[in-house]
Amino acid sequence: MSRHRTIPDASVLQAAFRVISRLGPNQFTLADIAKESGLAPATLIQRFGSKRGLLLALAKGAAEGAGGCFAKVRAGNRSPLKALFATFREMARLAKTPEVLANSMAFLQMDLTDPEFRRWTLVNSRATLAGFRDLLEDAIRAGELVKCDTQGLARLIQAAAHGSMVSWAFHQEGKVEEWVRRDMELLLRPYRVARKKKGTKAR
Repeated sequence: MSRHRTIPDASVLQAAFRVISRLGPNQFTLADIAKESGLAPATLIQRFGSKRGLLLALAKGAAEGAGGCFAKVRAGNRSPLKALFATFREMARLAKTPEVLANSMAFLQMDLTDPEFRRWTLVNSRATLAGFRDLLEDAIRAGELVKCDTQGLARLIQAAAHGSMVSWAFHQEGKVEEWVRRDMELLLRPYRVARKKKGTKAR
């Protein structure tokens, strides 16, 4: 069996993500992806049809994998609030450098103007909002957060997290993970349940 047939599409898309993070969605070529993935350009065309087809497959994969990302952080954190902050950390890792963030944001033009790309962007956004909302509701049930409009707060979190990464890219002070965490701590502080200090007697 040809080695090319043993390389799954998921691995090819991971290679594509690495290349696009370095070069951006407009500058890369199928030859760049082929070199990164170990496949021939002709094989990529056979699988995805074109550069556009590969980009759509990447957008589709990201959208369909959003729920799995939340499942991963839940599995690693018993506390819903800690799991929520773990999602911020995972998001920030997608912006390791200002250049990587800029290349990621270059997708926005396609996401906002191309109906096929917008379809998957919307699926991704809704799944992310649902993931945030579910964690917020679990944190309320766990006594970590006060009761609140979880749907509205989820929207605010999504907007603030993306904005925080852009702000970090402007200032480039410290690590992006630390920058985003500080902003999210400030955003969520009014919703945290106040903890009694040890030794304090109830009246």
